[in-house]
Amino acid sequence: MERNVAQIALFAALIAALGLVPKITLAFGVPVTAQSMGVMLAGAVLGAKRGFLSMLLFVILVVIGLPLLAGGRGGLGTLMAPTAGFLIGFPFAAYVTGLFVEHVGIRPNGLRAAIGSVLGGIVVLYAFGVVGMSIGLGKSIIECLGLVTAFVPGDLLKAGITGMLVAAVAKARPQTVSWATQS
Repeated sequence: MERNVAQIALFAALIAALGLVPKITLAFGVPVTAQSMGVMLAGAVLGAKRGFLSMLLFVILVVIGLPLLAGGRGGLGTLMAPTAGFLIGFPFAAYVTGLFVEHVGIRPNGLRAAIGSVLGGIVVLYAFGVVGMSIGLGKSIIECLGLVTAFVPGDLLKAGITGMLVAAVAKARPQTVSWATQS
């Protein structure tokens, strides 16, 4: 149990550290950050349950006011911004990524993690993000889907990097990625 708690806290801290990478804010107010790769990594390494919990911890810390989002943002106001859907989607994106890597026996492990990252860290995260943007920007879902296409190339790159990192970790320390030795 102590190891699980430590890993959950470690990945919440990883997301915070990735927020230090300078953000690039697009014209419609949603930044390109490295934090979505942390969401992918949390799900791919920790699995569904622990990945979800690590991202839930991160979201709670942000909402109570810690400036952990890219650009030093935090507090209740983050739930009113155009980015709110992405933030709320972090735990669910990690969960779906983790669910995929735990239950789909694709080999090699890096490919499994990359595909899981696309499903959770892009498809699921965008679903939450588009709804949040629609509410925050007062635009239609279709308009917001058009806006998020700017993120697709970078997020595909992040999913690929996640796959490579997970493959390396699974090879070097297979006990860290428990699903890697299954199936």
